[in-house]
Amino acid sequence: MDTLGVFLDSLDGLLGGSKWFPYVLLGVGLFFTIYLKFPQIRYFKHACKVVTGKYDKKGLEGDTTHFQALSTALSGTVGTGNIGGVALAISIGGPAALFWMWMTAFFGMTTKFVEVTLSHKYRVQTDDGTMAGGPMYYMDRRLNMKWLAVLFAIATVISSFGTGSLPQINNIAQGMESTFGFAPMATGAVLSILLALVILGGIKRIAAITSRVVPLMAAVYIVGAFGVIFYNAENIMPSFFAVFTDAFTGSAAAGGFLGASFAYAFNRGVNRGLFSNEAGQGSAPIAHASAKADEPVSEGMVSILEPFIDTIIICTLTGLVILSSGVWTEKFETTFERSSMVILKGNYHEDNPEHKQALFEYINDVNEDSVTLYNGNIEVVQGKAVSNDFTVLHSRSIGEEIRFGITDKHKYTGTVEIKDGLPTDSSISVKGLSLVHSAELTTKAFTRGFFGESGKYIVSIGLLLFAFSTAIAWSYYGDRAMIYLLGSRSVMPYRVFYVAGFFWASFADTTLVWKLAAVAIVVMTLPNLFGILLLRKEMKTSVEEYWHDFNEQHGNEQSKPQQSNHQQRKENGA
Repeated sequence: MDTLGVFLDSLDGLLGGSKWFPYVLLGVGLFFTIYLKFPQIRYFKHACKVVTGKYDKKGLEGDTTHFQALSTALSGTVGTGNIGGVALAISIGGPAALFWMWMTAFFGMTTKFVEVTLSHKYRVQTDDGTMAGGPMYYMDRRLNMKWLAVLFAIATVISSFGTGSLPQINNIAQGMESTFGFAPMATGAVLSILLALVILGGIKRIAAITSRVVPLMAAVYIVGAFGVIFYNAENIMPSFFAVFTDAFTGSAAAGGFLGASFAYAFNRGVNRGLFSNEAGQGSAPIAHASAKADEPVSEGMVSILEPFIDTIIICTLTGLVILSSGVWTEKFETTFERSSMVILKGNYHEDNPEHKQALFEYINDVNEDSVTLYNGNIEVVQGKAVSNDFTVLHSRSIGEEIRFGITDKHKYTGTVEIKDGLPTDSSISVKGLSLVHSAELTTKAFTRGFFGESGKYIVSIGLLLFAFSTAIAWSYYGDRAMIYLLGSRSVMPYRVFYVAGFFWASFADTTLVWKLAAVAIVVMTLPNLFGILLLRKEMKTSVEEYWHDFNEQHGNEQSKPQQSNHQQRKENGA
């Protein structure tokens, strides 16, 4: 597992964790925002009307309504990214990370508009009569790039595990264990059976369930979030102030938080923003391809709402809960995850400016030589080290009250061999006080409101509904990709592996799962961004023709009264 973690870190460093990836993702969204003249603002009101079914027609090809397609796509995005992902971004990048999540969402509204429109336009009908679409179809049918379509489809299958299956159940199991004491394996087993029963029913059953679950889970979570935010009302404005003032400077050290550089806040904010709303990843277009619509642009309009609901509303609420409650700078009793832990040589203190600077440079990848990893033996008696010539870093904070053990009930006595900052025996656990991240951090924050300790149940239930619905949606994305690659017969074997992976991840290392997800997302995103850029002119023409035809039928609703190229050609007799 340690080797796999290092390998995934290396891949993430080259891809999602690289300096260039956030600029590519935001750059494509910025380009289309300017190229299409801010559609996320100009078409927002129209999108709301389309999703309500105001302009629906009878007898159109498709499997779902606009609202069901939106609910399915939202169920694929509103998941652990909104609960655990926001918390992870803040725990790594501080308040500034939330600002960059907003930017990703704002420009992502346009990116999603483009990718959904093009994917719906080139969808196909499968042998069983259902619709199949997604970026692989416009890459194949329009760009004639079979190789790119195959690459994207393979990445979709991989990402269905890395985004939809593994991290979702992992966070559910973690939340259910911390709140109710349920064993992760038991949680995984029960939900795996339920998952299998749902996905065997295909897109119509999936759409029927998600269209009911998504509004319910959003309402419950929003009520709980406001219960914390209003309880800590005096911290609302300081939290917003920190988000904006730290956006271009990075976040300074606060409490147990050792600080984050601008590069870290920017990178993690954009990366977690993508994980949350999936704008540019190419996943949502697969769900929207099933919608009953004869105008691909109209379905693209509906998708504008997704990043807004997912990130600008729900992620912002989670961020404010964490920041206003102050738990992101507090240390809690926890078991240290090996992939989030390192043991350093020497005794470091948070109140020592030189120590704090050295640790800041190390955890922000400014200077890896500012500290020295521990190599040697630590003598332990009844769980406690005999000497204190070492420091344990966990979740970007200095660990306190360190204890070593084999299980929760047995305190270790003996020698702990440390190599390159980690115990060589992975069965030896390390516990103590440190900052926490992901769903655990959000759970702590929800107990600091009007609902008190009962707030943790809102997170657990919300996480259960959010993450489980995400796993359902992503199973559909994966089986559509398998149909493209190997035909309809490959769907059932894929579903079996999907459910098996779902079960396994319930008791796997949390951070390791997040690392796998981070890599899978980028491998899927890059081909899609490349493809939509190639079709930029077709996208612009499609929008102009849509408004021309719409205005002829319904009157001029568009905020832009300019004459389209399509209309000019028509009047000129072209």
